[in-house]
Amino acid sequence: MERILIVDDDITFALMLRTWLSKRGFDVETASTVAAARTALGSGGFSLVLSDMRLPDQDGIALLQWMAGAGIETPVIVMTSYAEIQNAVRCMKLGARDYVAKPVNPDELLKKIREALEKPVETPVEAKNARRGAAKAAPAPTPLDYIEGRSDASRRLYEYIRLVAPTNMSVLVNGASGTGKEHVAQLIHRNSKRAGKPFVAVDCGAIPRELAASEFFGHVKGSFTGAVSDKKGAFEAADGGTLFLDEVGNLTYETQVQLLRALQERRIRPVGGNREIPVDIRLVAATNEDLEAAIARGTFRADLYHRINSFSLRVPSLRERREDIPLFADFFLDQANRELDKRIVGFEAKAVKALAGYEWPGNLRQLKNTVMSATLLAAGDYITVGDLPREITEPSASGMSFSLHDPVSEEEQIRRALAAAGGNKSQAAKLLGIDRKTLYNKMHLYGIE
Repeated sequence: MERILIVDDDITFALMLRTWLSKRGFDVETASTVAAARTALGSGGFSLVLSDMRLPDQDGIALLQWMAGAGIETPVIVMTSYAEIQNAVRCMKLGARDYVAKPVNPDELLKKIREALEKPVETPVEAKNARRGAAKAAPAPTPLDYIEGRSDASRRLYEYIRLVAPTNMSVLVNGASGTGKEHVAQLIHRNSKRAGKPFVAVDCGAIPRELAASEFFGHVKGSFTGAVSDKKGAFEAADGGTLFLDEVGNLTYETQVQLLRALQERRIRPVGGNREIPVDIRLVAATNEDLEAAIARGTFRADLYHRINSFSLRVPSLRERREDIPLFADFFLDQANRELDKRIVGFEAKAVKALAGYEWPGNLRQLKNTVMSATLLAAGDYITVGDLPREITEPSASGMSFSLHDPVSEEEQIRRALAAAGGNKSQAAKLLGIDRKTLYNKMHLYGIE
């Protein structure tokens, strides 16, 4: 029988929780202080600790620090209020397995308990390393900084990734700009049977039409002007591994035909070559376009769409997982501290509230850039509201919203943003929450000069 230690000074709540968990087959003990918890844990035998953040003698952070120092690796779930979310994040850095908000939802808590008990226990260093993925175009997995998030939308996304990764299915990753589609592709590769083979990423929006065949299939020396030596294409470079096609909706119709043939026959012919080369790749494609609408317009082939879409994943926008925003912001703060050689501790409560309330049209990319800028500006130990951009602290300051929430109104939003930016495409891209390359592609799509 799994033993759980509840650490909470609310005796009535602790008793109710103990009774409820006991009825579900757990052996439960309680402690009302950190000192009492240390005594109980010192005797060993616990499978899990449920600890409140605020305790009479010390706090949950102090308990985690003591456990780490004592070499006690029992998983911990922290119970906290929304106002203390930053402390919950700090606890997770110290090795806490998860956190749950008070008032506690019994079903959610039971789910978190079962997840914590099913996973192997990790030290804080191991847990930090485990939240990393694979680097781009590497022959073997290398660390990638990321954090999964705790919202239902994030949990669903990563559960789907874990389900599809071990298969050989082609995956189409849908999501707005800045949501982390390439990161998803890297995780699929890292958790697949091809993890020890290459991960090769191709930016389909950056390939000139006349060089597309060479980029995908390679060429032989002298096959065209500028072909001064043989070149291996993306398909051959990814042989045995994963080929990631970013913004696949930007491929020309001619290139789509060539790509479909290569995927169907599993063979390629380099430009100017006289022999075909067999290739074995797993395809992951990504787009922020509505490919079904592109098929209806006649700009994307239906047969290619079905070839690349054996399994579809949708990456949620940041505004769809608001409860993760403090967690992501703190994660990006750690990165910013390392890059800028600073020691910012965290965010003031008003700053957290502003971040959580903003729409984030540029999603995770925009949040990361915002935290980097705020870290640079911060003069004290904590990032304040004054360190954040005005567009976040005063959302109405710009006078209008340009974010691309609805594909139906996308062309109109782009035209409005360009007008507001006086034709400056870089500024318009910022207003829209997308990068310049995506803006140019969308302008081309809608015939905007």
